Amino acid sequence: MRQYRYIFEKGSKKHQCPACHKKRFVRYVDVYTQEYLPEIYGKCDREMNCGYHLNPYKNGYAKDNTIKDDFVYQISKPIVKPKPVFIPKDVFYKTRKAYEENTFIQNLLNNIAFPFESEDIEKIIAQYHLGTITKGYRKGATTFPFIDIDNNVRAIQVKQFDKFNHTIGTDFLHSIIEKHYKRNKQQIPIWLKGYNKNETKVSCLFGEHLLSKYPLNPVALVEAPKTAIYGTLYFGFPNNPKNLLWLAVYNLSSLNINKCKALKGRNVYLFPDLSKEGKAFNLWSNKAQKIQQQLENSFFKVSDLLEELAPNQDKEEGKDIADYLIKLDWHKFRKKEIKNILEIVPKKEIIKNRLSKQKTNKIDIQDSVNTIKKYQPVINKKPLEDTFDLQVKQTVNWNVQIKELESFFKNMKLSKSEIKLNQCTTILNVNRFITSHLSTIKANNGNLIYLPYLVRLQELSLLLKD
Repeated sequence: MRQYRYIFEKGSKKHQCPACHKKRFVRYVDVYTQEYLPEIYGKCDREMNCGYHLNPYKNGYAKDNTIKDDFVYQISKPIVKPKPVFIPKDVFYKTRKAYEENTFIQNLLNNIAFPFESEDIEKIIAQYHLGTITKGYRKGATTFPFIDIDNNVRAIQVKQFDKFNHTIGTDFLHSIIEKHYKRNKQQIPIWLKGYNKNETKVSCLFGEHLLSKYPLNPVALVEAPKTAIYGTLYFGFPNNPKNLLWLAVYNLSSLNINKCKALKGRNVYLFPDLSKEGKAFNLWSNKAQKIQQQLENSFFKVSDLLEELAPNQDKEEGKDIADYLIKLDWHKFRKKEIKNILEIVPKKEIIKNRLSKQKTNKIDIQDSVNTIKKYQPVINKKPLEDTFDLQVKQTVNWNVQIKELESFFKNMKLSKSEIKLNQCTTILNVNRFITSHLSTIKANNGNLIYLPYLVRLQELSLLLKD
């Protein structure tokens, strides 16, 4: 097993980046001497806005320092990874208080254009276990706990906000606690010593603990916990299985297979932040495709809504869904009757470009895409916030397709063996697959978020016909 001599410094400590001069730089350390490499070697956390990364193995530094010993060495005995240490529940529970001092929470109640009802804020606090820092240099900041599917507290991110709920400071609770003990010259708790040895601190999704509680909801995956909070407040709580369950990965580079294993068998819709030249969208698109291939019966789709419609200035600033949602009236998102975006085009065109072709029993997705693209200039005359409000809720009717599929599968002798539906999907239990997919599209008839369920059933029917 290969182990490298030069690695990133473990822990949450940050240094000044030599490129952008922000204190978001992680330096390389020498595991042999326990010393830093020269300060130019490291990686900036601001991947989209800076992207600085100087690797000692790629520019000759490691080769020039072979006198210090081999920079890559062999380990004769297998390395057994220690079990992860979690944040104790009593430490976690101490954050669950003082919401009247919580800037983020108070902004949602009082300082935004469309303040939320206190009942909804209480529900969001309870759902994600939000908390408050009550003392020290982060007083008034919000705690966002990353709790895994087994209810272990893996990490607690601390975010400080201004009166507009813009982030002005980021930290982690374990780091704050460690600084407190060191400043007061007290012995660091045993659990914290063990916790600091964890290879990765943020090792699960924000909101992951909700997956077992809401097994039927499709998942919306975003970068930051704050965005997941806004998504839930606007689009509804997951107690309705038709609603999205909003989770977060932590930051752009945190999307990986290890975190997404908990999403196996789910429909996942990803909403990356905006970025220059679509770097974030492209990165997540590539990762999502690879993750889907490794998770059976899962569907990952990266939304390009913001990417297509946002002005360049917003991309330069790295805005996310939350930046647009917060300008909108959340009451409109709770209405039962939602106008169809296609109502802005002539009714004849709507009929002509329905999402189905009756003769082939197959959804013609391209016709739908072409229709929307054709009328894109009309859409773009509206502010992006208005367009987003409409697009995320567009609906059609699938009654004909559902009836035809039910009739087809009822008269079809189903295979008991595995069926490879496409390059990314293998069906292990055909009967269960059909039953679950039919119930999903019936319960969400016309909601384009659930379109992949309909598409997969139609792909299966065509495959069985052959």
